[in-house]
Amino acid sequence: MLNIVLFGPPGAGKGTQSQKLIAKYHLVHLSTGDLLRAQIAAGTELGLQAKKIMDEGLLVPDEVVIGMIDNALQSNQQAAGFIFDGFPRTVAQATSLDRLLAGHGTGVQAMVALEVDEEELIKRLLERGKTSNRPDDQDETKIRRRVSVYHSETAQVAGYYATQAKFHALNGIGGIETIFGQICAIIDAHPTTTPATPAATMGEARSL
Repeated sequence: MLNIVLFGPPGAGKGTQSQKLIAKYHLVHLSTGDLLRAQIAAGTELGLQAKKIMDEGLLVPDEVVIGMIDNALQSNQQAAGFIFDGFPRTVAQATSLDRLLAGHGTGVQAMVALEVDEEELIKRLLERGKTSNRPDDQDETKIRRRVSVYHSETAQVAGYYATQAKFHALNGIGGIETIFGQICAIIDAHPTTTPATPAATMGEARSL
């Protein structure tokens, strides 16, 4: 099974590249943002709670996110693999994901990080906000907060995957097809994924 973590700050282009990777490798797309927004649209209790958090540009609790991922894995047991778009966002989530995937007899093959400077991210998100109808894409203060959260917490996940020799950084500014080709080269160079060892994974975790 092929499992890819596509990583990067808000506005780095993860959504665009995810769709291309899904088409090429026949993966199931798992975006926690999309899952949460579906709950919001349905007006569920979880959705109402998540909306308040997301509107402030903050992260939802780990137990909620992990629970949604587990449900998605169980609902797609015959899938060729998964692409995790914007998840995990913390070392604690990465640890939980390794343990969860190991329980399903699989693991993460590679983590690809798209790197884009902050001012370009601000520009992209404000432009996206014109059509996305997302409050957190329309307020520059909230956008900068999201980027700050990424750099102070989420970027630590890179080190976690680096210890497993699975981390790869790419310049997220450039032609879509060029970046896509670079991601594919990384994926194709990796051997078949195997489950992470839970004991080792737990030992690498640290509180944020």
